Amino acid sequence: MTATPPLSGPIAFQGSHGAYSDLACRTAYPGVPTLPCQTFEAAIEAVLQGDAALAMLPTETSRAGRVPDMHALLPHSGLSIIAEHFQRVEHCLLGPKGADINAVQRIHSHAVALGQVRNLIRDLRAVSVIEADTAVSAELVARWNNPQDAAIASALAAEIYGLDVLRPNVEDAPHNTTRFYVMARTPRLPPPDAENLMTSFVFRVRNVPAALFKALSGFATNGVNMTRLESYMVGGQFAATQFLAEIDGHPEQHAVRLALEELDFFSREINILGVYPAAPFRIAQRAARLGSD
Repeated sequence: MTATPPLSGPIAFQGSHGAYSDLACRTAYPGVPTLPCQTFEAAIEAVLQGDAALAMLPTETSRAGRVPDMHALLPHSGLSIIAEHFQRVEHCLLGPKGADINAVQRIHSHAVALGQVRNLIRDLRAVSVIEADTAVSAELVARWNNPQDAAIASALAAEIYGLDVLRPNVEDAPHNTTRFYVMARTPRLPPPDAENLMTSFVFRVRNVPAALFKALSGFATNGVNMTRLESYMVGGQFAATQFLAEIDGHPEQHAVRLALEELDFFSREINILGVYPAAPFRIAQRAARLGSD
């Protein structure tokens, strides 16, 4: 995925330079500057205020599932999803220049990252130390310059903070991948006849028996493939549930339009978050599944 048309500003992400979100920005849009932000809200605000052209925001991971904070922010963010990007997360054990892996006693990183390298921590008999995020961990290890301290972070972080990669690919699971939404102020709707399109939306069903079943039946009867459906609480109310859904296709395609009309009949509200091309990673996975059937 490349920047088309050329971007008028940097890409905002949550975290510090060298974080996996930063790596996702640089992989998806090579050569485009990146803008680190402390929070997801700050990354969204940077785009709204014109300080950034796009925001690269994680939505789900292959290990831990959805990114909870994003669900609450998406419906009212003021941004539209224009693309998706899948970033392989390859954890590296980073140490000061010239450090020996056998000297490592403490491994610093984000709590989620530490949970994904339990085998390494056990094998080295090291102590895990939770830090704010992976890139901050790398920055701290570089500042301390102590061979007994190492960080779990990306190879990009090693490059940025001048660290050695003591061991690459130390994650317990080889399929560790994060999916990102690329978001912009203005929707970039592809033509309805384009191939491999995705539509993301949120909706709330009416409080009547079998409302969800009735609302979703239109996708089955019209042959529209639903690739994601997740529920989450709205405003702390146990009786108010919102759903995030993703389907194959474009709202202007006949079958999708009929399915959305049926959904609308049984829903209190529908909010289209974006229509965008499926990422090459997704297309390749689909082809592999079809080939194995």
